[in-house]
Amino acid sequence: MTIVHAQLVGDKAVLPRAEFERLVELAQASEDIDLQMVEDDVPTVGIMRLAEQGGAFDWLADEDELYTVDDLKVRYR
Repeated sequence: MTIVHAQLVGDKAVLPRAEFERLVELAQASEDIDLQMVEDDVPTVGIMRLAEQGGAFDWLADEDELYTVDDLKVRYR
């Protein structure tokens, strides 16, 4: 038996929901699958989490800071 963990974020995240369901149907035709799905009620938060976990912006952490407090023209308190 294969266990599939899926976190759904709105209609589209990595692939459209219809394509995901079709892939699950095809997999179930060949073997038993235990599908464990979690639906995220707030797509924006889920997409933000996906972007954080994806690592696409990790290179920014290695970059030098472009601006400092000394670059401010007006300092608000």
